[in-house]
Amino acid sequence: MCGRYSLTNVSHLGERFKVKQENLPVEPRYNVAPTQQMPVVYQHENEERKIELMKWGLIPFWSKEPKASYSTINARAEGIADKPAYRRPIRNQRCLIPADGFYEWQKSGLGKLPFYIHLKDSEIFSFAGLYDLYKDPNGQIIKTYTIITTDANELMAPIHNRMPVILHRENEEEWLDPAVSDPFQVTRLLVPFPDGLMEAYPVSKAVNSPGTDVPELIRTMNSA
Repeated sequence: MCGRYSLTNVSHLGERFKVKQENLPVEPRYNVAPTQQMPVVYQHENEERKIELMKWGLIPFWSKEPKASYSTINARAEGIADKPAYRRPIRNQRCLIPADGFYEWQKSGLGKLPFYIHLKDSEIFSFAGLYDLYKDPNGQIIKTYTIITTDANELMAPIHNRMPVILHRENEEEWLDPAVSDPFQVTRLLVPFPDGLMEAYPVSKAVNSPGTDVPELIRTMNSA
């Protein structure tokens, strides 16, 4: 799964995701937690690509209440096109979730130990995501998203059996393409990222608190 992530290098976010948009709603984050608002990249047909803040934890448009359940912060890639909460978004509400790292907890005799995982080149990447629009009883539109997960690669397997789907940069265009509505075309992209391009190391348990959001969280235990 993916329950926390970071987005710290935001100075060239618009350029990285080909968004022509001034005053992007972005600031460095070291410990993004569910229910928080984060930038999401999406594109509607015949419109320019946009970056917009959305709430982490997908609320299906048909939900009876404006509250995301913990289970919707992630969506399993397996069978995603058939699940009620995701079968419409996988067809026409796909998005990119900008990030530069994420956290996962490894079970041990000392309790759950947090690890920070990122790409070796430290570049910004994108999680494969889905979003939905929910209209509350007052008519307000609430925009929410989920991060898709898949089986762990060899780097992640000793830490956790699942990992978020990190899209290869060359596949981001296809994932966002509003002209692609066949879920079978895009679900083939929902595979583990190559472990040789990633790095993982233990970090402080201070990350356990969603209220802690400081640069020290992403440092290795040896340098913290």
